[in-house]
Amino acid sequence: MRLKDAFVIMAVAVAYSVPVLAGTVTGTVKLDGVAPKGRPIDMAKEPFCAKAWNPSATTQQVEVGPNNALENVVVYVSAGLPDKVFDPPSTPVVIDQKNCMYGPHVVALQVNQTLKVINSDPHSHNIHPLPTINREWNKSQPPGSAPLEQKFDKEEITIPVKCNIHPWMRSYIAVFRHPYFAVTGSDGTFSLKGLPPGKYTITAWQESYGSKTQDITVGAGPSSANFEFKAK
Repeated sequence: MRLKDAFVIMAVAVAYSVPVLAGTVTGTVKLDGVAPKGRPIDMAKEPFCAKAWNPSATTQQVEVGPNNALENVVVYVSAGLPDKVFDPPSTPVVIDQKNCMYGPHVVALQVNQTLKVINSDPHSHNIHPLPTINREWNKSQPPGSAPLEQKFDKEEITIPVKCNIHPWMRSYIAVFRHPYFAVTGSDGTFSLKGLPPGKYTITAWQESYGSKTQDITVGAGPSSANFEFKAK
C-alpha cells in the first residue's frame, strides 16, 4: 500500500465514521555469525549467589537462542508517529534482583509508566539508573523491603543500570513516549501492534551492536521487518 492510499483510507474513514483498521509489524532479530562467550563473573563475595549460578555466572551482553535468534533487542517505531501524548499503561514493568543479577536484562516502558523494582535476594542491593535526559536516582534495597517504584517523564533509549554494591550487575531500561515497542525473547521475535496505516521507521537496538533501522509502509493488516546483526 502506498502512503498516499493510506491517507485516503484514513480520510474516508473519518468522513463516514468508519473505524480505521490498525496494522501489526512482526519480525525476527538474528545474529549473523558466532556469538561471543560471556565473561565469567566472580561472585565469591556473595556465596548465596555463587551457589545459585554454580558452576559460574557470565555476563549477558549477547544472548542467542535457537537458530541464532538474538535476545534482549529493543525494537520500536522511531519515526512516522504523530506528535501526540499516549497514555501510559496502568500495569507496572518489573525488574527483579535475584541471584545477584537483574532480570529481565532489558526492559521497556512508556513515559510515566511505573517501574517496580523487587529484591528477591537475602542481602542488600541498590538500583542505579544512569540517564542522560531523565533524572538520575540511586535507591538502596535491603532484603525483605517493599518494592521500589519510580517513573521516567521523558523518552530515552536506552538507560544503563548498575548496582553500586555488585559491579557485575548490569541492565538497560528503554523509555518511550508511545506504545509501539517490544523486547525480543529467546526466539528473537517481536510484534508491534495497533499501528495506523502509514510510513514508519523501525529501529532495532542491541547493547553490543548498536542500532539498525528499516523503513516500512504499514497497511491494515500484517507487515514484516526482520533485522540481522553481524557478530564482532
